[in-house]
Amino acid sequence: MELSQLRTLIHVAELGSLSKAADRLHIAQPALSRQVRLLEEELGVRLFARHGRGMVLTEQGQEILKHATRVMTELEEMRAAASETGAPLRGQIAIGFPPTVADIVSVPLVASFGQAHPQAELRLVAGYTGNLIDWLHRGEIDVAVLYDPHAARSLRSQPLLLENLFLIGPPDAGFSSDRAVTFKQLDGKRMLLPSVRHGLRTIVEHCASEAGIALNVVVEADSYATQKDLVRHGHGWTILPLPPIHEDIAAGRLTAAPLVDPVPVRRLVLSYPADRPAPRLARFAGEAITGIVRDKVERGIWAGQLLG
Repeated sequence: MELSQLRTLIHVAELGSLSKAADRLHIAQPALSRQVRLLEEELGVRLFARHGRGMVLTEQGQEILKHATRVMTELEEMRAAASETGAPLRGQIAIGFPPTVADIVSVPLVASFGQAHPQAELRLVAGYTGNLIDWLHRGEIDVAVLYDPHAARSLRSQPLLLENLFLIGPPDAGFSSDRAVTFKQLDGKRMLLPSVRHGLRTIVEHCASEAGIALNVVVEADSYATQKDLVRHGHGWTILPLPPIHEDIAAGRLTAAPLVDPVPVRRLVLSYPADRPAPRLARFAGEAITGIVRDKVERGIWAGQLLG
């Protein structure tokens, strides 16, 4: 039994398709098929049931997958224990963030690396969660902060924060942190929101549905900087987390109010690929990001409930 076979099992189980797993891992499909077949022969069980739409784990396959995931996790912990040292590190590290997280985390993160590992080369990448997951799998980034990822067996994730979303308006909207707005009060209001492919839009639409209203979205803009500018110029309201607009609120350029009935929240996690060991620089990045998030929450800059 080889680690490459366990890695293949994890990815095929998650994607339900040899062709998709081959594309993700940059390995020819026949080679992956052979790895699955050899693993089944060695274990003496069928791991997958094949059908027209792809591959589904059998009952035995589900049990084997649990063990495979544990093996990869134990391997990572063993390598981490063997490489612990306090010496400054060199090398390159690529870290991924959603845009709303990048602006609030990047400066203190770079400062942390400058103090502990000044010779390390950082590459900070912003993107949507779906893109970040794909880049993690392809090895283009080493660690990422993700919003509400679907259960992914090929990722090793630790929860960071349950983040509150706020209603954002121009100064004359008069929003205040001590005066909540219900979702029903958004009925008929001009809203400026991300497109439907964006996770934040999904959360907001779900909350509106719970409140029994349909949002009046007059402009879709995936750039939160664009959303801020449009709101500031009086074209409507938007819904965002506090960190990327903290300075705008302090300067009086925008106002914010908590939303209730229901309260919109997003789950923020820190993720590494589960099928390969995380470099020491990636582990340091994860520790630094966790500390930055905690600090921002404790100082009231980031509204939400710490999960880590």
